[in-house]
Formats: sequence, C-alpha cells, structure tokens
Amino acid sequence: MISVDKVTIRFGGFILFDGISFQVNAGDRIGLVGRNGAGKTTLLNLIKGSQQPDEGAVVCSEDITIGYLPQQMKHRGNKSLIDETRQAFRPVLEMEKEIERLNALLTERTDYESEDYMKIIEKVTHLNDRYEMFGGNAMEASIEQTLVGLGFESKDMQRPVTEFSGGWRMRIELAKILLRNPDFILLDEPTNHLDIDSIQWLESYLSAYKGGVIVISHDRLFLDNVTNRTLDLSLGNIYDYRVGYSRYVELKKERIAHQQAAYENQQKMIQDTEKFIERFRYKATKAVQVQSRIKQLEKLDRIEVEQEDDLTMNLRFPPAPRSGDLVVEAAGLKKAFGRHTVFRNVDLVIERGEKVAFVGRNGEGKTTLSRILVGELDYEGQLKMGHNVSLGYFAQNQDELMNENLTVFETIDRVAVGDVRTKMRDILGAFLFRGEDVDKKVKVLSGGERSRLAMARMLLQSFNLLILDEPTNHLDMRSKDILKNALLEYNGTLIVVSHDREFLDGLTDKVYEFGHRKVKEHLGGIFDFLQRRKLDSLQEIERKDPLRGKKESPGRKSTGKQVRLERKELDREIRKQTNRLQSVEKAIEKLESEIASLDRQMTDPASIDDPAVFSRYEDHNHKLEKHLEEWEEIAENLETLKEQRI
Repeated sequence: MISVDKVTIRFGGFILFDGISFQVNAGDRIGLVGRNGAGKTTLLNLIKGSQQPDEGAVVCSEDITIGYLPQQMKHRGNKSLIDETRQAFRPVLEMEKEIERLNALLTERTDYESEDYMKIIEKVTHLNDRYEMFGGNAMEASIEQTLVGLGFESKDMQRPVTEFSGGWRMRIELAKILLRNPDFILLDEPTNHLDIDSIQWLESYLSAYKGGVIVISHDRLFLDNVTNRTLDLSLGNIYDYRVGYSRYVELKKERIAHQQAAYENQQKMIQDTEKFIERFRYKATKAVQVQSRIKQLEKLDRIEVEQEDDLTMNLRFPPAPRSGDLVVEAAGLKKAFGRHTVFRNVDLVIERGEKVAFVGRNGEGKTTLSRILVGELDYEGQLKMGHNVSLGYFAQNQDELMNENLTVFETIDRVAVGDVRTKMRDILGAFLFRGEDVDKKVKVLSGGERSRLAMARMLLQSFNLLILDEPTNHLDMRSKDILKNALLEYNGTLIVVSHDREFLDGLTDKVYEFGHRKVKEHLGGIFDFLQRRKLDSLQEIERKDPLRGKKESPGRKSTGKQVRLERKELDREIRKQTNRLQSVEKAIEKLESEIASLDRQMTDPASIDDPAVFSRYEDHNHKLEKHLEEWEEIAENLETLKEQRI
C-alpha cells in the first residue's frame, strides 16, 4: 500500500498541493488527471521518492517495489537492446559479479583448511542460492521472451538502443518494468509516441495486472479501457472518484455545479454581512454584533470554483483557397534507406476535401511518407501534387524545431507577414497565450504549450492541404477537443498521422494502414478499420487452425477412417464451443439483471452519493462488454465449425 498523508508542496508563494491525502492499493488502476501545471508529474515523483514534500509524508509498505515509466526516455551511451534490458536484473547481475570475484579468489588461495577459506565457500554457496531464487539462471530466456512478446525480433537484440524510435524505447522501458514485476507501476503519458498496436497491447497488460497502477494520460479511450479510479488534481486539492474516466467527467460536472451553487450562496452571505457591518459600524448599540460579523468573515473558509473550464481556445483555421479536385496521386511509390526498404508499390489517391488518417506501427513509414509529400525526402516511383495545392506541415517534433531563446510573441512575429500581423495577439489568445504569457521564452514552455505555439505558427498562412504528424502529443484533453472541432470545420484536405483513436473518431473518413512495407487503403472511419482488423486477425487464426480449412497434401487422398476421425474431432469441438456459448449466455443474463437492479439503485436519492454503487455499476458494465465480445467470437467460431461439418 502507498499512503499520501497531508502532503503540501510550495513553489515560492504558490501552493501546488495543500495538504492532500489518499491511498493506493494493489488492484487500483488510477487515472491521474488535472489541467497542465496541476502537479501530476510532481505527484508521481513524490510517490517514487525522487522528490520530498514540504509538509506531510508519503509512506510505502515495507519492501514495496515501484516501476516508473517517465514521459521521455533517457538512454545514455550506446548499449545494445539486450544489454539495456538486462538492467532490469541489476541486483542479479551484481550477485553474478560477486560470485565470479569470489570464485577467482578461491582459485588463487591454497589455504584450503583455513577458516577464511571456508567462509568464502559459504558466501559463494549462499550467493548461488540467492542467484537462482531471483531468476538468474533463467534471466536470458526471460529477457528474450519478454522482448519478443513486445514485438522485437531476434535481429534487434544487438542493435544500439539509440537507433530505436521513441515508441520502441518506451517498449524497452516497459520490458524492464515487466521483468522486475513491481508492486506498483507509475506511467507518465505512456501513449505518447506509441502506435495503436502498442497501445492496445498496453491496455490488455494493465487490465490484467495484479499490482497497482497510476497513469497520467491525455488519451481518453486509454483511460476508459484501463482505469477503475480517477484522482483529479485541482486548485491544490485532490478529488477521489472510484470510477473510470468517462463516468468521472459526468460526476465532476455535478460537483462543480454544486460548488458553483455553494459559492453563489456564500457570496450572497458575504455581501449581506458586509452591508450589515457598513450600516452599523458606528452605532454603539450594534458594536458587539458588528465585531461578531467581522470575526465571522475573517474565519470564513472561502469557496473557490474551478476556472480551467472557462478558458477556451476559439480556434478556427483560415478559409482554404480552392485546389484542384485531385490533391495527391501516387503510383508505385517506394522509399528505402540504404538496404532497408520502408515501403514499396504504394498507390494512393487523395481528393479535395477528404480527411484521411495514416496509422500503423512505429517505424513502418507514416512520417516518411508525410515528409515525401512535403518534399523533404526523395523517393522512387511517381508522385503528383494537384493544381494550386498549398501545403502546411506540422511535424512530430515541430515543438523542438523552434528557437528556444525567442519569446512566444517573437516566434510568431518572425513568420507573420501581411494583414495577418494585425491578428497575432488574437491568434495567441486563441491558443491560451494571454497577458504576460506572450513574453515567456520558448525554453520555459511545457510540451503542451510548445505544441500549441507550433500550431499557432501554422495558422498564419492559408493552406488547402494540412499534414499533421501526431498533433495531439502533449495536448491536454480540452485542447485536443478544440483542435478536433476546428479540423472538423476546416474546408481543406487533411492528412493526420495519429495513434489517438478517440481523436480520429469522426474526424477522418479514410484510413491508410502502414505495415510490412505496404500501404493499404481502408474506406470508413478509424473504428470501422479497427473492427475489420480484429476480424482479419480472427480469419488469420482460423487459417492456421488444422481443424479449419484443412487441405490434403498433393498426391495424397484421405481414407474413410481419416475422414471419420476428423469429423469426430470436429463434433467434439462443436460441443465444446456450444457449451462455452451457453455458459457465456448465462453470465450475460445474470449481469444484465444485476445492472438493471443497480440502475434502479442509482435513481434512488439515498444511493446517489454512494461511490460503491457507481463502482459496481462500472465494473458490471465492463464485465458485460467483455462477455459480449467473447460471445461474438464463440458464435462466429461455432458457425464456421458447423459449416465445415456440413
């Protein structure tokens, strides 16, 4: 268990945390949320012990282990993948060195009967036992098994870590955490730079993890799929919601509404009290009452209402000048770096007004193709940009390309030309840079602020083709929503490289999937694509199943006995799947009945503030969703088996 007890953190005269308290237990999967600057990363640093509170304490149970995945990977030196991952076994490696040292010492000594010699033997024996207990003998096998499970290949094992992209470095750090198997995992923006496959893998792993998890993320869908509890940092306080993210959003709106009502009532009371004091201040007969009211105001605990939702980013892209009907056309496109082919035989057509998504695993060429379209990289094959196309490009590392010594205003001022110069402060205000914010140096801005500034720079010109490479990295949820709404209203052509499924949902109507050196077109939105991907995977599994679509070897015919045996095996599998289906149907029926009962409880005013009711409701719905998915999979498998039986 981890206990945060009355913790206060101050920065000068500013109070970041004001006596916050909460506990984290095994099995808790907590989403840590709050506006930028609320102290989310600071709180993780307190828990892992790299920062100390000004007041209060963070207390961990004895012998507790914590794995921390920071927002940015810092791998120094030029270690290979396998050597970097071995660092997860650092205590084991130190034991190994000590055993080698002692064994070398034993070979040098000749005083076999001495007491010192026997002590060294005893120590070696003890270390060998501990070495085996901590998995030293199985260390190499465990490392390779974990890395392969995370998508690395055998040929990658000796590659320097510095050659891997940010997403793959994230997996290296995850592998080290998994191999340590800590009691608690702390994750700071784990989905930044991860592709969709990696995010889905991480969701599955965390959902089944038996220890505790605290995660900071701006990925709404990721939080919904992983967390069962939400901690909201706001105005120096912490609010504990025993529900997942989407339900938390609803409950927070209710809390702020109550907070606003209490604030207004208190303000009325304060005004009435001040009027009384002012009216009777100089009347001797009312002196006691006046002093009482003055003391009452001095002791009053003033209610604050959260203001972050009042800040809005009124973002609207400039009208796009009209381009030709055909915006991008590629045929037989190929890109290779030396002997490494990124993709080949790529054919794509993007027409005016289309909004398309580039998705796929990291390193499969999404950014590479974006840079080819922009003109930054050469290529083989044919590529044609349409008539009157003006292109705006937001690079994945756009925030890193700005001059850190310039101020926010100077960054905009150096690229703005013409009439748009009169709107510079309005544009900065739309991106939440107001007042003294415009005089801040770029080097002191947070990742989210830099991304917003980079986007603001792009708005200074009218483009009819926007290529945005991971535009939501470092943006908080509110900023992502506003950017998405602006892109929905944008009347030009849009290409988005993104791993954020919720951001892409409803925004794009065509998906290009990058993988295995190919680019495949999918019509429809992102969730249509993901649904088809699951079906494709199932069909792939079925093709590998020896009971499904089994073909005879050339020149060999099945005997009557073989046919009967295969049919008998098929019948046995059908019965097994039928029993599974009936079992799942009973579980679904029971859950639906319990959810209906909880629905009635939640409408009862006596239960509306009971967090246990909402927690059970969320848990039952999550289980029901899993059972429904399982039912669909079994039913489809059963249908396939029955068709083969005919």
